[in-house]
Amino acid sequence: MKLIFISGPSGSGKTTLSNQIIKKNKNGFVLSTDNYYKTGLISKLLPKFVEGFFDRSISFNNKLFKKDFDFIYKNGFSICDRYYNFEKKTIQNTLNEKKNISFLIVEGIFAEEFSKTLNNKDYIFLEIKTKKSECMKRVLQRDTKERGKNKKQAKNEFLKSWSIYYEKFNPNSIKNNTNKFIIKKNTDLDQILKKLFN
Repeated sequence: MKLIFISGPSGSGKTTLSNQIIKKNKNGFVLSTDNYYKTGLISKLLPKFVEGFFDRSISFNNKLFKKDFDFIYKNGFSICDRYYNFEKKTIQNTLNEKKNISFLIVEGIFAEEFSKTLNNKDYIFLEIKTKKSECMKRVLQRDTKERGKNKKQAKNEFLKSWSIYYEKFNPNSIKNNTNKFIIKKNTDLDQILKKLFN
């Protein structure tokens, strides 16, 4: 199975690019790390004490994500979708069987971190480069509509998340056997698809 990792700071367009790829090639499946945050008391209390909690590895349910990733990679199908509710701090599971998966996209701010754990697997790595001002505009719109934040809170948290992402993201640490591509605003989708599937 072909593995594609899409990384970039919050609001850079990772989900949009993933959906565009799936629309053009329907035999794929997207695992978004945004849907695998920890739930319950830990996700309600720790953000009060840890600045930028949801941008740090401590917030990511790596065990659950790896379970889903391994199942899809091994079997070529998926049984359910997961969706993280940022207001309730819960994960909702929806039955949605998808068969004959030929490629798997892992997208999100933890995609690069997770890719480092795959010692014996080759994959393609796409890093999205988007201007900070554009990312912030998208995040403010999303977080005020979907995540119950006011504009000031959303802006402050975005600026912190931007710093955290670029502190931990190191393109040089990606495996040597990986195909790495930089995606910019003017990058043509057809060019991306040729690199991915030719």
